[in-house]
Amino acid sequence: MIILDENTKCVVQGITGKQGSFHTQSMLDYGTNIVAGTSPGKGGQDFQGVPVYNSIEEIREEMEVNASIIFIPAAFAKDAAFEALSQLETVVVITEHIPIHDTLEIVAYARKNNKILIGPNTPGIITPGVGKLGIMPGHIFNPGDVGIVSRSGTLTYEVASQITQAGMGQSTCLGIGGDPVVGLDYSDVLQRFQDDPGTRAMVMIGEIGGNAEEKAADFIARNIDKPVVAYIAGVTAPPGKRMGHAGAIIEGESGTALSKKTALENAGVEVADRPSQISEIIKKLL
Repeated sequence: MIILDENTKCVVQGITGKQGSFHTQSMLDYGTNIVAGTSPGKGGQDFQGVPVYNSIEEIREEMEVNASIIFIPAAFAKDAAFEALSQLETVVVITEHIPIHDTLEIVAYARKNNKILIGPNTPGIITPGVGKLGIMPGHIFNPGDVGIVSRSGTLTYEVASQITQAGMGQSTCLGIGGDPVVGLDYSDVLQRFQDDPGTRAMVMIGEIGGNAEEKAADFIARNIDKPVVAYIAGVTAPPGKRMGHAGAIIEGESGTALSKKTALENAGVEVADRPSQISEIIKKLL
């Protein structure tokens, strides 16, 4: 497992909002160690037994916390992210539609201060059997030794479900986020899986647009010796049209599914043509 383990003590920022309360309940039901929440002006209340504070600073005066998950509307997400990153080690930003100049500032601050930033516009992270900081459906995951890193939440669920149904399981699954600029990238997560003794193989799920997958291919060729299986979504996507995620747009010759698939195959990665092939390829490689 990586990042999210038994020692993770999490704060939910925006715990009393519609999204925050719904997903906090789901995370609690999964067994996640959520110790507090924030909702400015509602300090002193509680949600399902989780105490609510006005700020992270107030929480830290009373208890130890080291991670945050953010369900704050896009207009206020930058302030929430800076509040968390200035005081905690790990921050997961679920919020989508954050202005890109805000995201650039958030990501730059996280990297400068060596903090773990997942997202924005991410389904989050799950370590099966331990906890989840995110919005993924917990029942499809199973503890195991396959690490998954993805730009797509829905494809993460699809691939994880098929790995589970094939009698295997996942060490940790992490969505890096679908925006053009994100915190942790593929290489950051792949290196953590490489260093994790509980991960024997990795699945990398990519999509058209940008050059993140090509950069990951170069990183894999130089740094990763565990088996990596990949899938690239968007084979039939027309150039110049955004497909779902803000980052999923082909411009010029780069960013196509073919260019990404070629780069990965040249790095020794087996690339599946369909998500349904991934679990069989993993079985063959292990």
